[in-house]
Amino acid sequence: MAPQVIRTFSYHYRQKFGHGVGKIPLDLGQPCPNRLHGGCIFCRPAGFTPAYLHSRDEIAAQVDEGKASTLKGRFKKYFAYLQQETCTAVPVEMLLPILRSLLADADCVGLILSTRPDFVAGELLVPLAELVTKSAKECLFELGLQSVHERSLTLLNRNHSFADFQNAVLRIQEAGCFQLGAHLIFGIPGESREDMLFSLKMVCEMGVKHLKLHHLQVMRDTVLANLHKEGKVSLFTREGYLDFLLSALQVIPDEVVIHRLWATAHPEFLLAPKWNCLAGTLSVLLQKQMVEQGIWQGQLVDMAGRK
Repeated sequence: MAPQVIRTFSYHYRQKFGHGVGKIPLDLGQPCPNRLHGGCIFCRPAGFTPAYLHSRDEIAAQVDEGKASTLKGRFKKYFAYLQQETCTAVPVEMLLPILRSLLADADCVGLILSTRPDFVAGELLVPLAELVTKSAKECLFELGLQSVHERSLTLLNRNHSFADFQNAVLRIQEAGCFQLGAHLIFGIPGESREDMLFSLKMVCEMGVKHLKLHHLQVMRDTVLANLHKEGKVSLFTREGYLDFLLSALQVIPDEVVIHRLWATAHPEFLLAPKWNCLAGTLSVLLQKQMVEQGIWQGQLVDMAGRK
């Protein structure tokens, strides 16, 4: 068996709990506030929404359907993954009861709250910290940053700054009981390889222990699709992205959990790039190259620590 060269989500939680753990995506039906400002140029939520997921359904029904459709008997335990839109934009008095009910499920090991860094309100953190502590379960804030470079955030029409991310990180860390994750996109127009690695190093130095990474994808009927049609967007090839990951993984500390390394959009919405390769195949190719080249996650961090 090849050595474990990446601390993947599945590996980390199997080591922690002694068994596999899944994720059940949930949708609270709260539109992302950035839509009021034109929305992110790459965003088309339908391109990443599981087929079973309908925001009009009650959360309990979504969980039941997720257990049947997503866990499929492979996992008995799961994280409630509030992935769609911006979950913390839901009013606190409505959100807390939902989170309390999710944590009450014996099969749920914790929450993953995927949100924007400018929507992490103090009035949520204090009562949520009490709720999470009392439940003795986990709660991960997964902040959508995409890049630390202001010019990229402006291009993407994110309508938040890197300072917003830094402030959110501090408040989450001060609460003491939450885990911290970040979402980065590689291949943003105008960013060099060094720019992308700088973003990665910056978030790791801030104490981020969970990462969700992927290459830029062009979805149909988006502003990014128009830029791509005009020839203003250069996208990763499969081989180019795997080569970049060989460098990127070396600067990620080995204790950081990698939730994702590439996006998997629905084919009917994906305009480009089309690699025609399953995520599992990409994982095998990447780890095979890492083993062959003697590369592992955190390699350069380890070397710097020994100097």
